[in-house]
This record gives sequence, C-alpha cells and structure tokens, in this order.
Amino acid sequence: MLAGVGYSELVSFRNVLITAIAAGSSLIGAATAVADPAPAPAPAVPNVAAYPPVNPADYTVNGGKWYAFAGPAGVVCVLDALKGEYGCAGLLPGAPEGVTLVSAGPSGVPAFTSTGASSPYAAAGPVKPLPPKTRLSFRSTFCGVDADGVVACLNTREGVGFVVAPEYTSIIAPPPPPPPPAEPAPALLPEAPSPVPPQ
Repeated sequence: MLAGVGYSELVSFRNVLITAIAAGSSLIGAATAVADPAPAPAPAVPNVAAYPPVNPADYTVNGGKWYAFAGPAGVVCVLDALKGEYGCAGLLPGAPEGVTLVSAGPSGVPAFTSTGASSPYAAAGPVKPLPPKTRLSFRSTFCGVDADGVVACLNTREGVGFVVAPEYTSIIAPPPPPPPPAEPAPALLPEAPSPVPPQ
C-alpha cells in the first residue's frame, strides 16, 4: 500500500482507472467502425447512343429476322427485328448461378433467365463482334460495345437495359418512385362544453 494513501482512496483510483480503460476501448471500437470503406460505386454504363451505327445488313442472321453480334467470350447478343426483343445469351460473367440469358421485350425491364443447355440464339450461327465504340440499332433499342469490350443494350425510350462486361452482368432499371407523402393527421375538434345543470 502507498504511504499516506488510505484504502478508500485506492479503491476510488482503481474504479476511475477501469472506467477510463473501458471508455478508451469504446472509442477505439467506434474509430474502427467509422473507418470502414464505403461501398464501390456502380460501374458506368457505356453511352452507346453516342456511338456511330454499323450497317445492320452486315449482322443480319436467321433469315433476316435478327441482328446478332458476339459479346464477351461465349456470349451472343441479338436484336429481334420481328418481335422487338433484345438479349444476350451464353456464359454471362457474374450472373446469378444457372442464368444463361438476360433479355427484354419491346418494353419493360430486362430479366435474368435460365435456358438450360440450349441457347435461345442458336439459330444465329457464327457471329462476329462489333468494332469498339460502335452500335447496332433497331427502333429505340441500341446495343453497342465500348473500347474495353463492355456490351450495353438500352431501350432508350424507357431508360432500361443491361450491361454484359468481361467481369460482370447487370440490369439497368429506373429507380423506384418515391413514397407518397404522408397524409396530415386529422385536426382534433374542440370538445363541446358540458351543459350547465339548471339551478
């Protein structure tokens, strides 16, 4: 025991020391939580509408019904000139397990689909890639490829589409609408005064 220091003073000192250590641990934990990195931003979508168009006749397949081109390895992309549909099928990089097709009709957000072992675009036969920074177009749907081999297909009328890159596949959809504003609470009517009993 320290000379001149009573037992009660030592106990108080010990409690203060324990409190200080606990507070320091909490601050360290809080600092660690704040230091966590922010999530990576969504990949940029190539502006395929700004690319020059290729001659569709050079990419016509399936008896003139489709325009088709090669995407990343093992992927075939098609614009259906009869139905207005568009999509890419094959080994889609980074797609959910079992998914082999990303496609959409003339309107609406694209969706992932599993087509099994058969490709819905087998009738296209051998297809060639688009030159970098060019596009194929049918009505309001543009499909193009950037300088890094990223394919983007966009329904420019509705602002939806998809991207098939060498490392990932993603669907482009508009953000959900904001929730409706909350209705104000009804005003409370003042209570009627109690009748005064007759005298």
